[in-house]
Amino acid sequence: MRSILVALALLALGVIAEAQQANKFARIGFLATVSPAALASRIDAFRRGLRELGYVEGKNIVVEWRFAESRADRLPGLAAELVRLKVDVIVTAAPPPTRAAKQATATIPVVMAFDDDPVGSGFVDSLARPGGNITGLSTQAPDIGGKQLELLKEILPKLSRVAVLGTSTVPGYAQMVKEIELAAKALGVSVLHVDVQSSKDIDTAFQTVNKGRASAAIVIGSPVIRSRQRDVVDLALKTKLPTTYIRPEFVEDGGLMTYGPNINDLFRRAATYVDKILKGRTPAELPVEQPMKFEFVINLRTAKQIGLEIPQWTLMKADRVIK
Repeated sequence: MRSILVALALLALGVIAEAQQANKFARIGFLATVSPAALASRIDAFRRGLRELGYVEGKNIVVEWRFAESRADRLPGLAAELVRLKVDVIVTAAPPPTRAAKQATATIPVVMAFDDDPVGSGFVDSLARPGGNITGLSTQAPDIGGKQLELLKEILPKLSRVAVLGTSTVPGYAQMVKEIELAAKALGVSVLHVDVQSSKDIDTAFQTVNKGRASAAIVIGSPVIRSRQRDVVDLALKTKLPTTYIRPEFVEDGGLMTYGPNINDLFRRAATYVDKILKGRTPAELPVEQPMKFEFVINLRTAKQIGLEIPQWTLMKADRVIK
């Protein structure tokens, strides 16, 4: 009888120990606007970053995945849900989820996987000293716009006028335009600014480009433009307008080319912030980091479709060529 009681006591202790161990699991919230399928490569990069630091789902961490499935109006509710779950840290997959998280909590640490202008967006006081409960990674980097124009000039040596499509009211727009204008002056190219304030402006924007006699375009990302991503790409194809974009998704949808930060690498690096926060650091003392890796992607199918021949030396620079 005594041996049975001892065995039961040991079993109970084992159950308690397992429960305590389970309670020690770090709980990470992940908030995104789109579906898991749309973020597949970035989620893989984030998980890879966690594994590199010794974190494995189900072993020593739990990830609460929340996806708004392209319904931005769902983000506040999903952010509030993560707060109720008392997660240790929230990772946000884009600026809109970051804003939702900021509105939902001022105490739970928030890690931005990326933001175009964290200061301009009001998420941090400065890149060096975030000052609140939000930190992470920024896509800001010097001369991205200038590099995009240089690549266009390389494939279009006679380029004399370029259109810049963007939304002037979004953070990061002014800096990007400034970089493009500086490069344009050096390259002898004039700039046609086309402000896209609503999704209804997309069609008229391309009419403005044609009337303005621009022979190429640079599309600066904004929520308005991304909401009609496929339409933007299709209109550029329809008008046979060589166009460069800031995100590879546009090129995967049929856009000509992109040069910009490697977003997957930013998601991988977001895991390092999670690690530091779980080990006791606070977002206020963790500087926002800028991109370290960039990618140049060319869609060769699109080039052929619009009758453009990409020089071999340009193709050799590409990190990825879609054929």
